[in-house]
Amino acid sequence: MTIKTIIRRRIPRGKEKEALPFLLELRKLAIEQPGYICGETLRNMDDPEEIVVIGTWKSYDAWKSCINNKKRLELVKKIDEILGTSTEYKVYQYA
Repeated sequence: MTIKTIIRRRIPRGKEKEALPFLLELRKLAIEQPGYICGETLRNMDDPEEIVVIGTWKSYDAWKSCINNKKRLELVKKIDEILGTSTEYKVYQYA
């Protein structure tokens, strides 16, 4: 069953440049994962520090495999340290 994921981050002013290389590496890693279909990154118009990534995956198992990837976990840890906050994840299925 196809699922949608929403990844939410707050990127404070002045931290975007430092976090960007790690964020781009995360995107590259996701694209290479089996079961990845597509994704898009959106910035909140009323709160430009809020960024969401909406991903589409072939299955929940494919998503879990991706988020448990050792390299991905290391990248997320670096990003969270730079941003000073934890990345939020939500997973949805079609109703």
